[in-house]
Amino acid sequence: MSAAASIFAPDYKRIPYWWEACAPPERDDAPPARIDVAIIGAGYAGTCCALTLAEAGASAVVFEAGALGQGASTRSGGQVSGGVNVQKKALTSSAEDASQQQARMAARLRDAAASMTYIEHLIERHGIDCGWHKTGRLTAMWIPEHYESWKARLAPLNEHTQARARMLTREMLAKEVGSPLYHGAALIERGGHLHPAQLHGGMLDAAIGAGARFLSHAAVEAIERKTGGYLLKTAKGEFFATTVVIATNGHTGSLTPDLKRRVLSIASHMIATEELPPDLARSILPTNRAVSESRRVVNHYRLSPDGKRLVFGGRARFIPASEDTTARLLHQAMLRRFPQLEGTKITHSWGGNVAMTFDSMPHIGGGDGLYYALGCNGSGVAMMSYLGHSLGRKILSGSTEPVNAFDRGAMPRHPLYFGNTWFLFAVGSWYQFQDAREQRRASRRQP
Repeated sequence: MSAAASIFAPDYKRIPYWWEACAPPERDDAPPARIDVAIIGAGYAGTCCALTLAEAGASAVVFEAGALGQGASTRSGGQVSGGVNVQKKALTSSAEDASQQQARMAARLRDAAASMTYIEHLIERHGIDCGWHKTGRLTAMWIPEHYESWKARLAPLNEHTQARARMLTREMLAKEVGSPLYHGAALIERGGHLHPAQLHGGMLDAAIGAGARFLSHAAVEAIERKTGGYLLKTAKGEFFATTVVIATNGHTGSLTPDLKRRVLSIASHMIATEELPPDLARSILPTNRAVSESRRVVNHYRLSPDGKRLVFGGRARFIPASEDTTARLLHQAMLRRFPQLEGTKITHSWGGNVAMTFDSMPHIGGGDGLYYALGCNGSGVAMMSYLGHSLGRKILSGSTEPVNAFDRGAMPRHPLYFGNTWFLFAVGSWYQFQDAREQRRASRRQP
């Protein structure tokens, strides 16, 4: 066995670790020929939209191209902080003055907090056993300047989201994360981590129990506008729906070419380690918090729900690569942060697509019977669930008024982007270079 191959455990698998406990199921409910609402995509957004509609008595049918939830919803890192990342990018529209921008950001932060409330209530109301650890989430600072920038964000964040956020110095962080790499952190106390596949499975059970129907391996091949609704041509026949919801997120494609131009599908990658000795696991994350980083090309990690493994992720490559290649790259990144894991094997490696938008914001919208919920921007457990629920409420109300702060006009697009992310390698490589250069400079300044 080569040195490179030695990182892999004998039982190594190229599937999400989460699927060991809750694999995406298959289902073939027999829907009627005429449907109130057809939902395309059975991830968090589509499933929660179906749940809200079905609980109100609407006929909701969800079409999924593969097994139910096999996309990002059961592949994510499972970190949850209520979408407070919407604060990362301030609005810069020349049509708004500073006070208008602040008001819009405050509204978005309040709805980010509402997404956290929604997911907490959903778990409690339906008794979803998903390893929910409300232990907080850390944003670890890559360079000292990031620490100072984050300090300015705390006041509005705490005012509008109940995040209970506070700054941790480098010395304080040493008690939270067993790595000397960072220059302090921001702690979001209203956050944590969970088992994303078990969460999705619980949502699915709740939606089915309420009367929603699901079809796996039923890719929608065409949507045609007809009088009074839409004709859906699928791998399992044709169906007529009064209303259609697009909840395809990172898998948005040629079925909806206009939306494809507004979403950048970017691959994210993850690994799970073999079970760690208890002392070693505690040395890495003694307070069992979820961790993300302030760098441009983010790495993130947390312990598994049973506290025995490290689950480590990030954007390992900006071009298509095998699970083995991305596992090696992530293993190297993991050891840079935690040299004490030298010799630890990898049992699982996988990837999934996240949906980025040009304004770094999630969106719901549409009209005339065709709606969408898109744009997790890499932080979608609570947010996409909430957006699906919100879109369900909007459809039920029949109103054209915005249902929340993420329902504000069309998603932006770039005139030169047509859905092909060929430029990601150059952009990603430049970002990685900048991250490395800043970190070297910060290290030289560190006493």
